Amino acid sequence: MSAAAPSFSTVSSQFIQDWLVGLRAICAEDDYRSLLERSGLPVEAGPAQGRVTLDQIVRLYQLAAVETGDEMMGLWSRPIRARALQHLLTTLRESTSLASALYRFSTFWNLLLDDYQFDLSEEAETYALRLIPQTDAPAQRFGHMLILKLAHGILSWLARQEVPLAGVAFAFEPPSFEEDYAVIFPAPIRFSAPATTIRVPTKALGPVQIRSSDDLDRFLENAPRDWIFTRSQEHTQSLRVRAYLTEVPWEAAHLGAAANALHMTPRTLIRRLEADGTSFQAIKDGLRRDIAIRRLQLEEASIEAIAQDVGFSSAASFHKAFHRWTGATPSSYRRR
Repeated sequence: MSAAAPSFSTVSSQFIQDWLVGLRAICAEDDYRSLLERSGLPVEAGPAQGRVTLDQIVRLYQLAAVETGDEMMGLWSRPIRARALQHLLTTLRESTSLASALYRFSTFWNLLLDDYQFDLSEEAETYALRLIPQTDAPAQRFGHMLILKLAHGILSWLARQEVPLAGVAFAFEPPSFEEDYAVIFPAPIRFSAPATTIRVPTKALGPVQIRSSDDLDRFLENAPRDWIFTRSQEHTQSLRVRAYLTEVPWEAAHLGAAANALHMTPRTLIRRLEADGTSFQAIKDGLRRDIAIRRLQLEEASIEAIAQDVGFSSAASFHKAFHRWTGATPSSYRRR
């Protein structure tokens, strides 16, 4: 359990469904199925509670961005042609400050998008970057998430550290998988907002750190691995608890020990987790689920060994919990 929390992070399969709908619309059916198969994703829709790993998201992004000729893969009404991200990075790394980089980000996308335009304003000690719709079409939820995360990812790359956020808002109703957004953005998140918006504290927008051409090439080669899941453990108590649990053996993974490590009473920790909309047991189960999924995909260890390693007293109890988490048995998940 020594790896950093984000390496184990997963999101629900529903989180990427808007992406798959957009992708399917610009692909021949055989090409679409091939993209999913090569990414390790089920071709047919899996259980509603199925999980998707960072590795699968990265593989699909890297394959689809090249093979569709659209670096945003059907998420916007106009295709974003090859090398757009490279040109964006080249432009932004010449900025003198993160504030000017944010301005260049908005003007760059305003040249490419038809269905939305970015508006950047300074207000209440923050810079607010908003997506303003130009049509009445419903919001593409994955597209809104991805372009805001791209802004945050590039700012963090230019700063050489994850830039804190004051808040993120989305102009659509809270989806059933709303908790997945916490592993994407280090900020309070709200839904049903007038406009999809990301807010950055003015004091966090310092000078741009020099980035070489090699740095730029690595960012492109790894995209979106280096920026799509947040590395911050500070914005919610739940991520701090998850980070603690990744560093201790399972016998120490209990509420009292976690509260002590975070310098508070168990009652205070319970109250703060409730404010995050979760509980200690839910965080622990989520981490065990994500570690088990990763090991089933990448290792040949027996299911019994994995069950023991993620803190279950028997394979039977692990099977029952895993089916509750994903809608599949461990063995069928591994075969898939």
